[in-house]
Amino acid sequence: MGPTFNGNACAMCHAQPTAGGSSPGLTAPEEPRPNPQVALATLHGATNSVPSFITAHGPVLVPRFVRKPDGTLDGDVHGMYTIAGRTDAKGCTLKQPDFARQIADNNVALRIPAPLYGLGLVENTPDAALRANLASTEAARSKLGIGGAFNVSPNNYTIARFGWKAQDQSLLMFAAEAASVEEGISNELFPDKRDAVPGCIFNATPEDSTSILNPNPQSPNFGTPPGTASEMSSDIVNFAAFIRLLAQPKPAPPTSSTENGEALFNQIGCALCHSPTLKTAVSIYPVMSEVTYRPFSDFALHHMGVRLADGIYQGAAGPDEFRTAPLWGVGQRLFFLHDGRTSDLLQAIEDHRSGANCNAPIGGAPLQPGCNSEADTVIRNFKELRPSQIQDILNFLRSL
Repeated sequence: MGPTFNGNACAMCHAQPTAGGSSPGLTAPEEPRPNPQVALATLHGATNSVPSFITAHGPVLVPRFVRKPDGTLDGDVHGMYTIAGRTDAKGCTLKQPDFARQIADNNVALRIPAPLYGLGLVENTPDAALRANLASTEAARSKLGIGGAFNVSPNNYTIARFGWKAQDQSLLMFAAEAASVEEGISNELFPDKRDAVPGCIFNATPEDSTSILNPNPQSPNFGTPPGTASEMSSDIVNFAAFIRLLAQPKPAPPTSSTENGEALFNQIGCALCHSPTLKTAVSIYPVMSEVTYRPFSDFALHHMGVRLADGIYQGAAGPDEFRTAPLWGVGQRLFFLHDGRTSDLLQAIEDHRSGANCNAPIGGAPLQPGCNSEADTVIRNFKELRPSQIQDILNFLRSL
């Protein structure tokens, strides 16, 4: 692990309500847990200070810096902690970033872990199906001021669909990137260590690899027991397989309130981005083959305005653009929106509207190119509903 890191296990972040979910928290009905990043700061003798944005009651968070010291765009994940002081990292003296200064400079953008359930179905959805789905709502979206475009891989120009800004094309890339940037583990997709300063590198790289040289006596992989069927696969391959085979969230049985809430959800325009259904292609996994599923997402990018903007560019995604967050399983999440700013679902909905100041600086620069949120008209429709109707929509969402 390291030299810099934000976590020491995948399930540390993806824990609610079970392994593969989103951030744990003290309000979880299943297993209340404080933010594990607090204790992680000094685990095994580490000398880290806990940044002000990390609290025991808050969500697991990952920081990105909007700009570099020279004023150019940054956008990268920055490890909160270093291995300096740990009993297994003697000699490493790498210091943490100065988060107090970065926060004062309005230069920190935060992200919570996205839930991983059902993503094998998303991965196996053809680009053509995603494009056809988006095209099918174009006229209706246009009337409400809603755009939409896909982030695409710069390698083969197919649709990327994983991550808050749809920056990753596949689950293997998603797993490999997390191993590299969140845990500091080099692997076959990201073979170099991040922040590889002298005195802080202890292992040959890549640390996680396919066992092609010595597959039998003792697995070199950090998570695979020797002698198992998966011994030759690297851990990122096994992690991707685990994610790929996670079932989609199972909604609660419908009630008259949730059924009315779903009808209103469609009526006011929410479903124009949070698409209720998509269909997979033929798959090598029979249970995923030509399956109609209900993610409540079009997996496209949309301008969300200054209230939600984080100033981060990722591929085709600009500073206020985010992939439509899938809503399946939202009823079991503890924190909402990309930065976990609220545990109130109603507040999360209302935060989809534009901010009051369209020229507010994001990371020291005016928000460009967008300003208004594409959700403004939908939110206006939502706020015109009767209180009982709003409650029906909330009940519907909590049932997913």
